[in-house]
Amino acid sequence: MSGSSNPYGGSFGTQMTASASFGAPAAKAPAAPAAAPGDLIKDTTTSGFARDVLEASRNQPVLVDFWAPWCGPCKQLTPVIEKVVKEAAGRVRLVKMNIDEHPSIAGQLGIQSIPAVIAFSGGRPVDGFMGALPESQVREFIDRIAGPAVDAGAEEIAAVLAEAKALAEEGAHQDAAGLYSAVLQAEPENIEAVAGLAQVMIAAGAPDQARALLADLPEAAKADPALAAIGKKLDQIEEARKLGDPAALEAALAANPDDHEARLKLAKIRNVEGDRSAAAEHLLTIMRKDRSFGEDAGRRELLQFFEVWGPTDPATIAARRRLSALLFS
Repeated sequence: MSGSSNPYGGSFGTQMTASASFGAPAAKAPAAPAAAPGDLIKDTTTSGFARDVLEASRNQPVLVDFWAPWCGPCKQLTPVIEKVVKEAAGRVRLVKMNIDEHPSIAGQLGIQSIPAVIAFSGGRPVDGFMGALPESQVREFIDRIAGPAVDAGAEEIAAVLAEAKALAEEGAHQDAAGLYSAVLQAEPENIEAVAGLAQVMIAAGAPDQARALLADLPEAAKADPALAAIGKKLDQIEEARKLGDPAALEAALAANPDDHEARLKLAKIRNVEGDRSAAAEHLLTIMRKDRSFGEDAGRRELLQFFEVWGPTDPATIAARRRLSALLFS
């Protein structure tokens, strides 16, 4: 609720000051703590309002349900709002105030009909609604005030994925694979876990296992950019296996630096070995010497490398800068 549709907007911000008219000044609230962590729902009084609402709302949002025993719609709303507050699991608290017994605060807030619910945050009213709303709208209201519920399972999976990535970067491939596999037990189509597991399989010298892993995925998942890049990387590995002995290729280049075919093969081998800088250097050298070789094979192969390395990889950034300088010099 905002703007003109929010009856508890700016007008209440000026009225709701921490003054004696609310039971006690907020700055002079009783030393006793607000509600305990498990005390999500409670009743309050005029004298307890500063502690239970104003002070408590400085730590987390507090909803105040103004009701009366004779109010039929109140009897409909109260069970609904209590249910949603309990399900919110501590994101928000509910304080109920019987306006028959404690009418002064409701009067100062300008409440003329009940049920009325006002949300407090930071010691002041920030939003509210009147009437017995359905559960879905009450839930939307609480999510707007306190933020949507955080999926604890998703947080745990994110933490495991982060740890697996760190282990992979340290070269602890087996440990990383175990964590990625654990995530896939819980979420079989988690793309990040599939990609991470495939990458550690490749790094551990098991590209065939990585290819089998990708082959078992649904077609839609295979189209994911991260997995598509891994597929291209596996193709590069397969091709490099057939390109011959790198030592022999180095010898051929030493004898004839213009043997572009040998240089291209060596670039592909160095790429799958992980020496991206050397791979890029060979391809850029081909471009400098002969753009016509293989119909600009040096540039085309380098662009294929970029797709697999990713746009933010330091090797991509460095080689792309040199490529641009070469193309536009």
